[in-house]
Amino acid sequence: MAAQKIICKNKKASHDYHLGETYEAGIVLKGTEVKSLREGRANLKDSYASIEGGEVYLYNCHISPYSHGSDANHDPLRTRKLLFHKKEIKRLIGKIKEKGLTLIPLKLYFSNGMAKIEMALAKGKRLYDKREDMKRRDAKKDIERAFKNRQKI
Repeated sequence: MAAQKIICKNKKASHDYHLGETYEAGIVLKGTEVKSLREGRANLKDSYASIEGGEVYLYNCHISPYSHGSDANHDPLRTRKLLFHKKEIKRLIGKIKEKGLTLIPLKLYFSNGMAKIEMALAKGKRLYDKREDMKRRDAKKDIERAFKNRQKI
């Protein structure tokens, strides 16, 4: 497996969505966007992907303008095309229409010098689902804390 340099992760994704299958895709970027990504200046919060005309586009992904750029810097929130195989796009179209799923980015990284994004098919969580997850997490922490304290005695 090639070495990955992770640029950013979408930490809220697992909190707000039930995550399913994951896919890796390339991103069409401009020169100043690549330089900005190498500085680690990106944010995936509130971003999502949509399929239009047989192509996949990424929305609300914020890539800050390059610090040493000129007036020709890119728009930070511009729509970016994602590079999927045709078979993957057809499979995604079927799943999104059939089951009411959305495409959510999980992480943005460099692999062999190329910017890649990991996407997941996701279904939104309800408020009670989020509460259940928080209860489960708190209970797990309490159990671990109890075991840790028991071992000290």
